[in-house]
Amino acid sequence: MRKPPAVGNFSHTEFVLLGFPGLRESRSLLFIPFFCLYLINLVANCTVIYIIQVEESLHSPMYFLILFLSTIGLCGANAVLPQMLVGFLLHPYHISLPSCLLQMFFIYLMIILDSSILLALALDRYVAICNPLRYTDIMTKHLLAVLSLAAFLRALSVVCPMVSLASNLPFCRSNVIRHFACEHMALVSLACGSTIRNSLMGMVIGAFIIVFDTVCILVSYALIVHAALKIASGSLRQKAFHTCSTQLLVMLFMYSSCLSSSIVYRVGRSVSQDVHNLLSAVYLLLPSTINPIIYGIRTQEIRQRVQRSLWRRPAGHAQVSFVRCNE
Repeated sequence: MRKPPAVGNFSHTEFVLLGFPGLRESRSLLFIPFFCLYLINLVANCTVIYIIQVEESLHSPMYFLILFLSTIGLCGANAVLPQMLVGFLLHPYHISLPSCLLQMFFIYLMIILDSSILLALALDRYVAICNPLRYTDIMTKHLLAVLSLAAFLRALSVVCPMVSLASNLPFCRSNVIRHFACEHMALVSLACGSTIRNSLMGMVIGAFIIVFDTVCILVSYALIVHAALKIASGSLRQKAFHTCSTQLLVMLFMYSSCLSSSIVYRVGRSVSQDVHNLLSAVYLLLPSTINPIIYGIRTQEIRQRVQRSLWRRPAGHAQVSFVRCNE
């Protein structure tokens, strides 16, 4: 790509997203699996959102939090995948610095919101199992609104400084981002000034989100398991364990993929850029695609509503056809 002119205060304002640099010749073929992933993400998340919205019996705090989780997953996928798919077909793909920073903002906003909602879900299950008689008094719509607002403000307080620090860097080293998205370190690595504050910010965010949220969630579920073991009824105990295992499955998938990508990025210097990008795709795209599927399969209420919605129309159509034939 073009070399910067020999000017001290020069900074690139347009960048090139290479996607997977080691797969240049077969980059167009990557469009197919990622397009299928995008379709699955859209269908799965939209189905969960629709089912929870239309079924009044699912209008409870836990299901509203699952709805928020699916909405966040949908927004996160739309922040990355459409541009990524266009980049596979039109390469090299150019993006301006403001657009790049905006994409970075939405990527990390959705990641932190996702983690905050998982934390709220752990709180909801803790109250439901450890203090069931006061559940409706504690988990009110007002508390749900407060938790949602707190999650949004928390995400903004973390993401805004990170994006602001990145926007002030002089990008004179190169204008080629060896990534499919404007990830924080992928962009910061192109700066020719000091990036110590940016690296520290990224590490603090990772530690704060992954370590703090994971510890809080694990402690809450440990208390839930302890309380569930004291339940005399076997069916209630089994239901409590089933609900908690579903939440833990979603949480472990998200945090393990995020943590593995972060560790490999900082430690695995010999790992190719394509492997780094693949791990980034795993933690950026797969959790938001897998989460609604997990909830749809393992949550009986959602699964039954989906089956009812799928069977309702064919049954009605068959009945109408039968009446017409008899006429």
